[in-house]
Amino acid sequence: MNLRTSSISPDWWDYTCLPLDIVEEVARLTLRDVEKLSRPGFKVVFYDTLEDFYLAEALEYISAWKQSTDDNPVGICGPIGPTEQLPLVARLVTELGLDVRSGHFWGMDEWFDAATGKEVPVSHPLSFEKADREMCFNRIPKKQRMPDANLHFPKADTTAFRKTWDAGARCAVIQGGQGDVKHWAFNDPLQRNGKYKSAPPTPEEYRKLATRVVDLHPLTIAQNARTSGGGNISMVPTQAITVGPVETWKAEKVSIWQAGTHDNPFGQRLTAYLISKRLPTSCVPMSLLADHPNVQFNYYRGGLGTCAVEMH
Repeated sequence: MNLRTSSISPDWWDYTCLPLDIVEEVARLTLRDVEKLSRPGFKVVFYDTLEDFYLAEALEYISAWKQSTDDNPVGICGPIGPTEQLPLVARLVTELGLDVRSGHFWGMDEWFDAATGKEVPVSHPLSFEKADREMCFNRIPKKQRMPDANLHFPKADTTAFRKTWDAGARCAVIQGGQGDVKHWAFNDPLQRNGKYKSAPPTPEEYRKLATRVVDLHPLTIAQNARTSGGGNISMVPTQAITVGPVETWKAEKVSIWQAGTHDNPFGQRLTAYLISKRLPTSCVPMSLLADHPNVQFNYYRGGLGTCAVEMH
């Protein structure tokens, strides 16, 4: 694959480095074309309404936790973005009277505070742990919800978090959204420096990355300001802690949810195309899921949009 210099930032690898023939083919994909990208190990699912979309996402939590027992604990790794499923999870558990005390939950990522060298505190307005607790876990009655020991949030010192993936609890599914830079969690493409000045890491090299502190691509910083901070880029940290491919491949299933509010019409098509055609490249980190045995992309039909030119 002959890669170009990024159109966004020449100091980074990203999806704008892809050959133009791939870009043009992806931009031509219709909704019906995207529906046909399913293959063994990769499933594309569309939902007609947002209500059905977010309910289905919430039910992945319920399905995972219903499998869990004290002797065979099961959990889910979940995102902040989207978040609309979180209150639905709490309502379903509460109203159905489910006992999820043996279940587990792994947070996908958290912001890193360079000034302190630690994860941001839960008091930070953008804290992912804060969002998970306030939108989901604090809304489940104590007699039904899992103890704090079963809630695993990544910290700057990743040692304890990484150990939880091999401590006996099975991860049934890792959920995620897709960012503008085509990542899951904060698995952004890498900068063009050092050994990766002339070529990005191979898929095999990138797959060896575990939970870690990362530098964020400019697109990721801008996106989080847009979706969570009213456009105030100054409040968004430039580093984060993210679950890595190593942990992702320990999950039985990877489920990506795209309602059209995070990534754009082109991006929603691009990663599905690369995964379907088995064209992994670390310039498009989400495309590395082409090598995972069980991946599902979930789309809101009304959010896929079009790549046609529209002047606004």
